[in-house]
Amino acid sequence: MCDPTRLHDAILSGDHKTAIAVTKEAIAAQIDAMELVSRYMVPAMDEVGRRFECEEFFVPELLLSARAMKGALELLRPLLAAAGAASAGRVVIGTVKGDLHDIGKNIVGAMLEGGGFEVIDLGADVPPEAFVDAVRQHRPQLVCLSALLTVTMPAMKETIEALDRAGVRQSVKVLVGGAPVSAEFARKIGADGSGENAAVAVALARRVLQPA
Repeated sequence: MCDPTRLHDAILSGDHKTAIAVTKEAIAAQIDAMELVSRYMVPAMDEVGRRFECEEFFVPELLLSARAMKGALELLRPLLAAAGAASAGRVVIGTVKGDLHDIGKNIVGAMLEGGGFEVIDLGADVPPEAFVDAVRQHRPQLVCLSALLTVTMPAMKETIEALDRAGVRQSVKVLVGGAPVSAEFARKIGADGSGENAAVAVALARRVLQPA
């Protein structure tokens, strides 16, 4: 008999193999895919974020949990789509032009997926025009810009300006993040918010997308 609570525990402990196995068992047992996500996977990733905030978890634990969650989600995604499950929102994410660092961006993307968001990952070294094209093509509610280097931070401002020139800035919220990014910098460049680390990404995304 399938015990779906093991999925929560596998994600929390970063056990990719068990997360996949339990998900397959749950699918075979015809347990509702949305129930697996909302009752077991999202709470597990929320707990991962809490532990990271409290410095009980660090980047390696975040990566392992994110990998386990993504493995399970890949199996469930077709079932969720077939059932017409509503996502928490659509997000375009990428590391800005000139910056090749993507570990932080990957963790944020995984945390957002674990929080029920549909994530379109543009990768690293993404020029402003690619973000504009992605907004036009995918019609997200949220754009997340990542930078790890101070010398690439101006590309965040350039990207927001490009979204504005293209006439799509008002249709999306823009969040910025990365080690050198501050709340003051985010305000100066016209972003809608910033996060200190990946653990706050889901809560921040949910907050900025709430109706005014």
